[in-house]
Amino acid sequence: MGLKSLLKCINCGAVYPHEVLYTCKGCGDLLTIEYDFGDLPSNILDKWRERTISVWRYRELLPIEDYSKIVTLNEGGTPLHVCSNLARSLGIKDLYVKNEGLNPTGSFKDRGMTVGVTKALEFQMKVVVCASTGNTSASLSAYSSKAGLECVVIVPAGKVALGKMAQALIYGAHVIAVHGNFDDALRIVRKLCTLYPFYLLNSINPFRLEGQKTLGFETIDQLKEIPDSVIVPVGNAGNVSAIWKGFTELYTLGIIEKLPRMIAIQAAGASPIVDAMKSGLSEINPVASPETVATAIRIGSPVNWTKALGALRESKGLAEKVTDKEILEAQNLLARTEGIFVEPASAASIAGLRKLINNGTIERDEVVVCVATGSGLKDIDIILDRFAEAIIKAEANFEEVVKLLRGGSIGSQRLVRGGG
Repeated sequence: MGLKSLLKCINCGAVYPHEVLYTCKGCGDLLTIEYDFGDLPSNILDKWRERTISVWRYRELLPIEDYSKIVTLNEGGTPLHVCSNLARSLGIKDLYVKNEGLNPTGSFKDRGMTVGVTKALEFQMKVVVCASTGNTSASLSAYSSKAGLECVVIVPAGKVALGKMAQALIYGAHVIAVHGNFDDALRIVRKLCTLYPFYLLNSINPFRLEGQKTLGFETIDQLKEIPDSVIVPVGNAGNVSAIWKGFTELYTLGIIEKLPRMIAIQAAGASPIVDAMKSGLSEINPVASPETVATAIRIGSPVNWTKALGALRESKGLAEKVTDKEILEAQNLLARTEGIFVEPASAASIAGLRKLINNGTIERDEVVVCVATGSGLKDIDIILDRFAEAIIKAEANFEEVVKLLRGGSIGSQRLVRGGG
């Protein structure tokens, strides 16, 4: 089993044993997991290095009491790409992209679900539930299928990318599409879990976020140094705070000697955390009708806003918003320079980096890690719409194909007989 740990309220400090609990019984604020680091083996780094890099490499720092119940699809261990071409294009020295789209269901959510669904088994729950803009439903559906649990997902009707919806359906989830936005769906889910024995696995669940903090652990393991800035797309705001928690735990344990700056990027049509940071507010003003092409971060009232603001301010970080146009340009740029295809929400981190370099907020000699949260194959409709005219139609005739190529951007000089 891992270290001894307790649930702790981030506001009043009340502590609770492991139980089915999402907010403080006293003040109603969010909960976090606090560990007794004194029990950590002195040779923990050696233990971790003996294991394959993955979420469960760091099992001692995960709140699981019975390892025999672990539900895994081999999540984590995602590539940290050295992006030299993109770095040159943006005018920065050292740029890395952590490609979470290569997790089992194609997004970073798998890191949280492997821990959250395992915890559901420890609590002997039979039904798991979530509200989702797409990736959470895909991930929870897969892990609940693996665990043999019933799964209910509630999504905003007409606002979930078909690739993500298809995943939830094929994994056997009970999908309910409601006429409203994500925040409406989450309100319904939270009420369901107060009335029925359903286990809630949105990021308000503190156990789920513990899996997501391993992205920070892996980044340090793969990079072999501490980045200056880590840039994260933000929707419901669990990931940026979870990654920060991972870094702070390594710092507390003396494994790293300094901490990176956390940078949150939101879409301009759904940016309550950015607005709060820029205005110096202690609370967010929710966006009633969030709109953005980046469906995964189309959230107007992020449940983890308190944790996110804390992580950004503790790390001396910042938040920035980007337009849909900037997001789509960044998605295209990453694909064309590095061969990495991410969904629009993921590209928000690249768009934000570009903006912050251009306005001088990020220095050109910094070591920067951008988190790409999900695969581009999750949300392909917008790509097919944008590039529909790029498909050249021709008869199945060699001469016609050559003629089209000679008249196109490839250039006639390259079509030399015998040129390979």
